[in-house]
Amino acid sequence: MSTLLPEEGSSVLAPGGPDEVMRPVNRYRLGPLYVTLPLANIALYLLWLGVGSFLLPIQVAQITGTNDTGALSTASTTGAILATVGNPIFGQLSDRTRSRFGRRAPWILLCAGMGALALIGQAHANSIAMLGLSWGVVQFIMNGYQAALTACMPDRVPQSKYGTFSALVGLGVPLGTIVAALVIGGVPGSKFGLDGVIGGFGGRFAGEKGYYLIAACVVVAALIFTVVSPDTSARDLPRQKFDLRAFLSNFWVNPKEHPDFIWAFLSRLGVMLGYFVVLTYNMYLLADYIKIPPQDLLPTVGFLMIVNAVCTIAAVILIGPLVDRVGRMKPFVLASGIGAALALTLPMISPTEGGMVAYNVAGGVAFGVYMAVDMALITKVLPATADAGKDMGLINIANAGPQILAPTVAGWIVSAAGYEALFPVAAAVSLAGAVLVLRVRGVR
Repeated sequence: MSTLLPEEGSSVLAPGGPDEVMRPVNRYRLGPLYVTLPLANIALYLLWLGVGSFLLPIQVAQITGTNDTGALSTASTTGAILATVGNPIFGQLSDRTRSRFGRRAPWILLCAGMGALALIGQAHANSIAMLGLSWGVVQFIMNGYQAALTACMPDRVPQSKYGTFSALVGLGVPLGTIVAALVIGGVPGSKFGLDGVIGGFGGRFAGEKGYYLIAACVVVAALIFTVVSPDTSARDLPRQKFDLRAFLSNFWVNPKEHPDFIWAFLSRLGVMLGYFVVLTYNMYLLADYIKIPPQDLLPTVGFLMIVNAVCTIAAVILIGPLVDRVGRMKPFVLASGIGAALALTLPMISPTEGGMVAYNVAGGVAFGVYMAVDMALITKVLPATADAGKDMGLINIANAGPQILAPTVAGWIVSAAGYEALFPVAAAVSLAGAVLVLRVRGVR
């Protein structure tokens, strides 16, 4: 009598006891996921950073006729609540989905398509109110894409590969940044001993066409992910009768029962907010604080973002596999927070383009160290495998939320104390977030 064993490195969900709790059983092929998961994340962060760091402030300036920090803050805040609740709502919907295409794939495709249409609508916004509303709709929908996508890691990846896949997911931020910087902003050729601007395409994508390009990238990445690394059928999984009260109550995670999840959430919130408070205000900060000439502004933003991203990539590639070897995560998180805080002091000491270059080098390395362990740590503290989509959606609030709210927070800081106050505030928040990881007891 022979037993049919599952393939190594693959996974499905199976009932895990009388309460029908779902647990992972390896049956997915991991090979395609090494390419498709980072690619899908690159497209996502091309959207967040391409719009948030380039297209949104450009559009605000076009509508208002000036670098209006208050208007940028308004446009960013209008839809923040929608965006924040979108992640866990879509995550729980994907947990409950039963289709022949799996639980996550239908939502990845649906949200990519709807998000692309919303981006095209945002390209034509001609007032701050309309811009804020359209950006809120985009964020709400694309947080559904992010929730389903991030749930694929606890669904499919064995624990022995958490560090490696955390690093691959972490590559989405720096590589998305590089693509946005090269395509939308361009980079001064003089930085590399060349004439003219590398990329930028004469500003062709610094407007409506930039939105169209990002929309196309999101749809293509979603199609590649779902076709090349398909989900397994979920039609045979136990079905739950929909109950609105149970659906809403399931969003609550008891801090007493799952303290590690709460501390990991707060830690990520602090680290990410400290990082994005400065990054998403890069353009106005360089224009009004560092005093970069208007004709050099977009290429300089692009250059600094690429410097940051390259350093992040180097750290991610080095640290991710190292985490799997040593089996420890908290020291890396703590080191990244200390490094980020120190990096943020550099522009205060030297408020020049050179100071910003030094900050982006040191800050990029620190952020890369964090991104290499972030997803691995989070995946280990999820309260229940059956609710991986919802729980990853909740934890993603600490990831997407800072990107959404950073322009608002930065606007308040600048209005109250000027641009120079951004750096110490960001340093304090990042360091506090990193220190909170020490409260996570279930992870070394």
